[in-house]
Amino acid sequence: MNIWSDKRVVMTLDAGGTNFVFSAMRSGEEIIEPIRKASNADQLDLCLKTVIDGFQEVLNLLAEKPVAISFAFPGPADYKNGIIGDLPNLPAFRGGVALGPMLEAHFNLPVYINNDGDLFAYGEALGGVLPAMNSRLEQANSAKRYKNLIGVTLGTGFGGGLVTNNELLIGDNSIATEVWLTSSRVFPERFAEEGISTRAIQRTFLEEAKGSYPKELMPKDVYDVAVDDKNPDQKAALKAFELFGKCLGDSLANLLTITDGIAVIGGGLAGAHELYMPAALKEMNGNCYTASGESLPRLVQKIYNIDNEAEFKEFAGDYSKDIQIPGTDKTIKYDPNPRLAVCSSKLGASKAIAIGAYAFALKKLK
Repeated sequence: MNIWSDKRVVMTLDAGGTNFVFSAMRSGEEIIEPIRKASNADQLDLCLKTVIDGFQEVLNLLAEKPVAISFAFPGPADYKNGIIGDLPNLPAFRGGVALGPMLEAHFNLPVYINNDGDLFAYGEALGGVLPAMNSRLEQANSAKRYKNLIGVTLGTGFGGGLVTNNELLIGDNSIATEVWLTSSRVFPERFAEEGISTRAIQRTFLEEAKGSYPKELMPKDVYDVAVDDKNPDQKAALKAFELFGKCLGDSLANLLTITDGIAVIGGGLAGAHELYMPAALKEMNGNCYTASGESLPRLVQKIYNIDNEAEFKEFAGDYSKDIQIPGTDKTIKYDPNPRLAVCSSKLGASKAIAIGAYAFALKKLK
């Protein structure tokens, strides 16, 4: 499926707890100026009217009829049936609201709703990191190509999605890849998001800092301290990002053990990757131990940060050798060094989610 040459139009929505942003896409690109509306999240009737009005305004701007509506909406949800469940940030939806069927009945269009982490991963797999990386490998004369991708989003929460061979994993209950609930060996009594989120950086910094700071300070504030050599709390800020990176590396190691694919990182905290990525890579490429104390690599594969050009060159290198096929005079190529890559999103989470929503609708329609 080539979404870049497909001329069909899909209406989209970026749904947040505060604002809804409506748009439309053709050939993987936005074709109108996005329309922003307050979500009215605490008033169900007004919120549903806002959703209908927003899509109607988009429809009025289009020169042709769209083929579908496709968008990300917070969970928990029965995404396959378009039913939104008990949402912390959208309290009016508690008890279950059939949002998809309502929109289908009103606009007489198929409606597809997914989790933002899923659509982020799908967009990166089809139009972001995965094709770009495979193109770089081809240009480097590498025989390696990758078809599997785990995408994670870092921000207020820790989200994720998994794509294998251009297929998005949804799960039997529409809740596959809920990475935030994976366990943490750094904090065994907590789930992963407690170490991989905005609040994790805030908590560690406030515990370590000597100065006085407001409790509502944001990671960008901690980042500014971390890169300021003259700030007396620089060490505390660096520790906050280092611990964040260790928790992220722990979670990614668990995910990559299962998926054996490329990892791409997006979301609001992705911009601070130079502060947390070294700790994440150290964790992924580190060791674990048997009960007798024997040290083993944490992963079978070696993980490379391909945002770093030197590491990409090593990642793309040819380590294969010719080995004899027993009982014959023939040889076969064997690469004894399995490897994977991690990198930051180049699209940005918002664009990747939009591309994922567009592609998901077109694939379903086919």
